[in-house]
Amino acid sequence: MYPLPEITAPLRLQPLYMERVWGGRVMESAFGRSLPESSGPIGESWEVVDRADEQSIVSEGPLAGMTLYELWHQHRSKVFGHAAPGSPRFPLLVKVLDARDTLSIQVHPPASLAPQLGGEPKTEMWYIAQADPDAALYVGVKPGVDRESFAAAIAQGTVADAVHHLPVRAGDFIFVPSGRLHAIGAGLLIIEIQQNSDTTYRVFDWNRMGLDGRPRALHVEESLQCIDYTDTAPQMGQSDGPVLVSCPYFKVERCNLTAGQWMCWGEPGEFSILTVVEGSAAAGDETLKTGDFRLIPACLPPEGRSLVSDAGAVLLKTTFSAAG
Repeated sequence: MYPLPEITAPLRLQPLYMERVWGGRVMESAFGRSLPESSGPIGESWEVVDRADEQSIVSEGPLAGMTLYELWHQHRSKVFGHAAPGSPRFPLLVKVLDARDTLSIQVHPPASLAPQLGGEPKTEMWYIAQADPDAALYVGVKPGVDRESFAAAIAQGTVADAVHHLPVRAGDFIFVPSGRLHAIGAGLLIIEIQQNSDTTYRVFDWNRMGLDGRPRALHVEESLQCIDYTDTAPQMGQSDGPVLVSCPYFKVERCNLTAGQWMCWGEPGEFSILTVVEGSAAAGDETLKTGDFRLIPACLPPEGRSLVSDAGAVLLKTTFSAAG
């Protein structure tokens, strides 16, 4: 283990872009990014990830080249603070999703079932960064739908009729616990904050082909076991303060900066993930713009936490849950 160099600015990680059959290239226009040349649509950008097969890497500064896994194991208390859990890997995964087509209707296994199904539980939240006029989400089941009637809907090809439908607009958010049936509709750009899991059980995929020209795998039996049939007609999140979601795995707050407003981002000793969802803000010599993500290390001094908006900004702050 090497000593941690002095950190005087937020950490920037290199995003990992994923081709998805339902994706597009909206991150180019929305965030000003240069996406990789690809024959397939880009559906996801993994911004903060520590998995065996996918790894965030610090892209610049004194820690350039270090992986999130290395930071987690070698410098946990200094970078992630004393509130960091004792998990073998960084416990969160943060993404951008670009849904030009509707995603599969799917579910993530709850903790009580995940081990016996060979998967990982996955609770998440979505923040709507952009939404086409008619964009919507599929979340939960309609009242009266139970396992038997849902299985019948699968057999009859009417699954979409059994799922609750919610119109959305930019700035909306929703909590998606494990067990909640869901699908992201077409025309949405979403910030997703979730447990570090990559287990998804698809129940219906709109009869389309995958990027390889073949139908994507479905997981009907697993889905029928995992769906929470008491989760009827859920609604979008509501908040009368900065906290949008607080659950055992993460806490997400929204911060609105007016034009020219200054703030110190968090307290020394506190780790967080900063996401700019609207506008821009100056952080030292750098201007953070819409779609930028930064790790704010616990050891970052107050002067490194200084933010000043120009014409205003909307920021998300993701931290570990006190209950986690």
